[in-house]
Amino acid sequence: KKSQSIILATDSDREGEAIAFHLAEILGLENPNRIVFHEITKSAIEKALENPRKLDLNLVDAQQARRVLDRLVGYKLSPFLWKKLMRGLSAGRVQSVAVRLICERESEIKKFVPQEYWSLEVLLKHLKTQKNFKANLIAQNDKTLDKLEIKTDSEAQQIIKDLANATYQIVKVEKKETQRHPQAPFTTSTLQQVASSKLHFTAQRTMMSAQKLYEYGLITYHRTDSLNLSAQSQISAKDYIIEKFGKNYWPGFSRNFKTKSKSAQEAHEAIRPTIVENLPELIKKKSKLTEDQFRLYDLIWRRFLASQMQDATFDSVAVDISAKNYTFRSNGQTLKFDGFLKIYPVQFEEADLPDLKIDDSLEFQELLPEQHFTQPPARYSEATLIKVLEKEGIGRPSTYAPIIGTILKRNYVEKDDNKKLKPTETGTMVDDLLVKHFPEIVEIGFTAQMEDNLDKVAEGKKEWVKTIREFYEPFEKNLKQKEQEVVKKDLTEKTDKICPKCQAPMVIRLGRFGKFYACSKFPECKQTENLPRPSLAIVCPQCEQGQIVEKHSKKGKVFYGCPNWPTCDFALWDKPTGEKCPDCGSLLVETKSKKIKCPNKNCTKPKKIHGKRIPKKT
Repeated sequence: KKSQSIILATDSDREGEAIAFHLAEILGLENPNRIVFHEITKSAIEKALENPRKLDLNLVDAQQARRVLDRLVGYKLSPFLWKKLMRGLSAGRVQSVAVRLICERESEIKKFVPQEYWSLEVLLKHLKTQKNFKANLIAQNDKTLDKLEIKTDSEAQQIIKDLANATYQIVKVEKKETQRHPQAPFTTSTLQQVASSKLHFTAQRTMMSAQKLYEYGLITYHRTDSLNLSAQSQISAKDYIIEKFGKNYWPGFSRNFKTKSKSAQEAHEAIRPTIVENLPELIKKKSKLTEDQFRLYDLIWRRFLASQMQDATFDSVAVDISAKNYTFRSNGQTLKFDGFLKIYPVQFEEADLPDLKIDDSLEFQELLPEQHFTQPPARYSEATLIKVLEKEGIGRPSTYAPIIGTILKRNYVEKDDNKKLKPTETGTMVDDLLVKHFPEIVEIGFTAQMEDNLDKVAEGKKEWVKTIREFYEPFEKNLKQKEQEVVKKDLTEKTDKICPKCQAPMVIRLGRFGKFYACSKFPECKQTENLPRPSLAIVCPQCEQGQIVEKHSKKGKVFYGCPNWPTCDFALWDKPTGEKCPDCGSLLVETKSKKIKCPNKNCTKPKKIHGKRIPKKT
């Protein structure tokens, strides 16, 4: 009330603009000054203060339209699911599409039929250097062989028979220099993907750490689909690269990148460190960053700097070898100049071949046939799902992590042993119903088109009420029709089990968190019991009677406990291994990060890791 002027400086996206708009209304501000900046640095804020603007009502309308659309879908479809399936379910304009993608992939995996095929390698000795090397069969009678061409062991053996007493001769040597270009700086999507693969972070964990780094002024705005970089950041990167590594690590120009996403807004910069001289090692010493925040900052800093560095250069060689009417090929690659790899290591395969020349003498060692089977498509990880959502124009940078969090929390999807996403029985059931009766809600093209319409509202090219009406009128008409047509699905299964309270038969019901026993006289009798679960073959250390089983809490979270509850209340959140802590004798557990740990808080060394990482299941 005492201030002469008020400046609105909320986030620079649609939600931020809407918050500024509501603040102006609540505080009674007329034509307030609005400033936008993408990094919390003195220069960025001073520049923003020098260039205030008015509220962008188109952005406000776009946010309002998105909010209303999401509410209409959620508030109308969720009660429908309650009536026709079971209570506690929900649907969402974007979340239901994400579940659809995961269910479709699971269906592909189940329908997949493995196909056998064989590869054939030859092991040869280069007589001049006495070095052995391998070459792969690639052609027969000058016709390139398809990967699945050799289908059986007998076909592979026939080729081996054909090659008996063959002379192996080098007929072509092709040497060239190849370059590997650095990748673009991070967007929200690529940051979540790389943090998942390199740091094993979930999307939510990545965004929580990025939020703090932004608030500390260490990185630029972290909700972005843009690859743009400011001229000043590129100059700073150039100066640092030349000073630290030398002129040969500078490509001679500032690299600019273009996004491939058809729905990118590009309103902000890419995610980069605000000051390139803020080295990760220095920041770690000076600041109070958590381990997660430090690791993420290190990744962002390296990716940005690498994006402005020279290409990595490789010496590549391809050698073709003839034997009768067959052709084999051997490829070699050695690193000549590391370039950007010096700061941002990327996996590549080095194969150092002997110095082979046409007509060099070769000595046959052996033929190596190998059996393979085609593999089904992999389940989505959080990273690969985000990649597909971005590619298809579904959701926005700020929504990727919440989408995944929502479908996991609602138990439509769960993670397998390899942390890949798979649909639960509940998720599959909901998806089947939506696909059958509301195909437009879960159809990728329809949802992407809706996102495009919202973008047009933000650009002032479309009116937001009209956009909602175009969607809602046919949707409401279909909903009323389906409420009459669709019969409530009976989700109960009869059993021989008797209710211990009222002696009525018990049935198996499907709840939000899976199947359970319930009295058939519900709601008069509300007796429920967990279904028997396979035990871990580990005796309960508390009562020494039951064997520990996997359970679910009321919120669906998995834990491990004694089957004799409530007589015995022994429980652990992490999976017990069966081995005992050498310090206190408690059962050791396997944590989510695949480490062995003592769960006893009163242990003399409660946080001590006992043993090494558990090897991944093959």
